Amino acid sequence: MPCMEAVVGVLADEGVEVVFGCPGAAILPLYAALRTSAIRHLIVRHEEGATHMADGWARTTGRAGVAIGTSGPAGTNMITGLYTAIADSIPMVCLTGQAPTTKLHQEAFQAVDIVEIARPVTKWAVQVREAAQAPWIIREAFRVAHSGRPGPVLVDLPLDVQRQEIVWEPTLSARLPIVPAAPHGPSVEAALDMLLSAERPLLLAGGGVILAAATGVLREVAELLRIPVQVTLMGKGALPEDHALFAGMTGIQTTTRYGNASFLESDLVLAVGARFGDRHTGDLAVYRGARRFIHVDVSPLQLGRVFGPDLGVVSDARLFLEALLAAARRRGPRRSTGEWVSRVGALRATLNRRDDFDDLPIKAPRVFREINAHYGPETYFVTAIGLYQIWSGQFQATFRPRHYQVCGQAGPLGWEIPAAIGVKTARPDATVVAVIGDYSFQFLVEELAVAAQYDIPFVLVMLNNEYLGLIRQAETGYGMNYEVDIHYDAFGTDNVAIMEAYGCSGRRVTEPDAIADALDWADKEARRTRRPVLVEVMIDRESGTAHGTAIDAVHE
Repeated sequence: MPCMEAVVGVLADEGVEVVFGCPGAAILPLYAALRTSAIRHLIVRHEEGATHMADGWARTTGRAGVAIGTSGPAGTNMITGLYTAIADSIPMVCLTGQAPTTKLHQEAFQAVDIVEIARPVTKWAVQVREAAQAPWIIREAFRVAHSGRPGPVLVDLPLDVQRQEIVWEPTLSARLPIVPAAPHGPSVEAALDMLLSAERPLLLAGGGVILAAATGVLREVAELLRIPVQVTLMGKGALPEDHALFAGMTGIQTTTRYGNASFLESDLVLAVGARFGDRHTGDLAVYRGARRFIHVDVSPLQLGRVFGPDLGVVSDARLFLEALLAAARRRGPRRSTGEWVSRVGALRATLNRRDDFDDLPIKAPRVFREINAHYGPETYFVTAIGLYQIWSGQFQATFRPRHYQVCGQAGPLGWEIPAAIGVKTARPDATVVAVIGDYSFQFLVEELAVAAQYDIPFVLVMLNNEYLGLIRQAETGYGMNYEVDIHYDAFGTDNVAIMEAYGCSGRRVTEPDAIADALDWADKEARRTRRPVLVEVMIDRESGTAHGTAIDAVHE
């Protein structure tokens, strides 16, 4: 059979339902095979958009998303998406076309060594040189993307290789096995000893808990041992925020006041699937203090990367928590931690931030108060990078895993629109909301055309301060306000008109009491038009977020 028919057959067998891509001359044999398959294809307007759509799809389903591009700049346009995926441990497979192998050394049109370019931001980057290897390489690509710490893979397909025929029997091919890392038994017992001997322990759930589908057993462990649970930004949704044991978020940007206070009073932290990012820890001397740390991660290379834990455990998050739960049940009666739980509850009840502002211009926390009131726990949210992401992390309530999606480490502007397309494609019946900034909106705004073309509705809630707000805030430390103001005319760029240019709808809000009605209108309009709808909220131009350099010195 044609080599690319075998490749497409493997994609389908790996559970691929949709791919996001842009055809070009060097990838047409693959598209010829896709044409007769059951796999849906969405044509993007930019290859970076394709990777972010695949990213959003993967975060929602737990399965590798697939993005396709042709040779040359198509592959280089994908690099930001690959970086975003590897930074947040998101499984993804990117397929790129390439000039014929006989032309690679001759500076042929759009021939670039994309494998070497992509290598630092992928788990594996490979060029197929022998057609008979192609289906096996695709199998391995999915195994690598999903095994251990998940991440992206790039497979480069030269045109002459794509055109060949190979011997391939689809019925004799199967997915390659993925064996999750199980914890070492004595390490589990040691971790339990440390937890039971602590007076003020915390569980810290990172994104790895969600990736490993471990949120249910996390809750069981917390309830059995009566240990409060904090989440990182990537871990939002690991425990419902209305749960009695929820202890907030520690950090110097995306943080809750009671989260920092609880962390500072803790004497032991069991961190599962967390990487101790710098926006979470702040000053390491303060963060570490005199407390002890147990660090559980599926990758041994993560242990000790930021600081040496008192106990490191290499394990899949779910397998570790299951083993810990079993060990705790075997131990039987245990001491009560009711006093510590009560203390965390008291901090949670008193150390909060206001969100009930009626001021004009609109204060950003009021926007999130309205979002929390309007949307239920089943809503999917995406957000990217900027003051609006930090406000979202501080104020937005999350109750379910995989329902709060944020590009946590790489932070590419423009991620929200394509990511929302990926989420809505994966969950067509769900309500999907992208919280976005006015600057980020225009980075990949052209992907609105994809949503309009394929009837993919979602709501965009824009916090518009007509500034590069996060950088403006950072510049105050330098005593300047330089080249961050993007205001002109009455409202700067007419974002509502941009929506309308793509055949979509939008509404501008300037008063806080109008936010709720605008959100209600947007939901109905998205259902009516089957297209994205914008609620643009004009907020106070120079408001900032709570932030600091250490978790005991956050400026409110």
